[in-house]
Amino acid sequence: MSTQLPGETDVTYTFDDVSVVMGTYNEEDAIGTVLSDVADVTDDRAEVVCVDGSSDRTAEIAREHGARVIEQEPQGYGVAVREAVLAADRPVVVTTDCDDTYPMERLPDFLDRINQGYDVVSGDRLYYGAETMPAFNRLGNHAFALLASLLVGERIHDTTTGMRAYRRELIQQIHWTENTGLSAELLLRPLVREYDVCEIPIEYGERKGETTLDPISGGLAIGKSIVKVCLEERLR
Repeated sequence: MSTQLPGETDVTYTFDDVSVVMGTYNEEDAIGTVLSDVADVTDDRAEVVCVDGSSDRTAEIAREHGARVIEQEPQGYGVAVREAVLAADRPVVVTTDCDDTYPMERLPDFLDRINQGYDVVSGDRLYYGAETMPAFNRLGNHAFALLASLLVGERIHDTTTGMRAYRRELIQQIHWTENTGLSAELLLRPLVREYDVCEIPIEYGERKGETTLDPISGGLAIGKSIVKVCLEERLR
């Protein structure tokens, strides 16, 4: 993974060029806080896209905060996020989760790295320890990063983080296939294809609301996705 600056680009993006996207599922406890933070940090200039399959007030709250809500039947994390990234209209796409675990105040740092020339900027939750993350999940995320690093041949610190910035043309050029493992795929395919990718340390907060992902079955699905995606890319 690149640690050197790839060089300044001809275009300098602002928050008017940013879409913040997320898949949402029954996150009424946190979605308002997340969207308020996005609005505060970006001076309400970023587009927000939520792909929602909730049965609670998540979609209603999102619309009240000015988000564009795309409703779909619940089909899993990756299906929602894939729809969200592909629905974004602006040249810089930032993914995040809607459970208030990711630091929206770091959005300027992600945008700055895109302006430095990176194609993907990935938030490393594990750098500072991620002590708010359940210990089993934290161990699993270290294992995923080790597995992916071995398969890719480059050191990766956090394979499954939900907070990243991408150039929209990259999102449009790659065919995304995974569901539970989409967060890993969104990093690994660009990395193996030699796009300019960097990781930056981020703080990871305590989740608001209950998670719907089973750590055992979800972890197995993510591990299988990492192996599948890496093998597919190596055989391209």
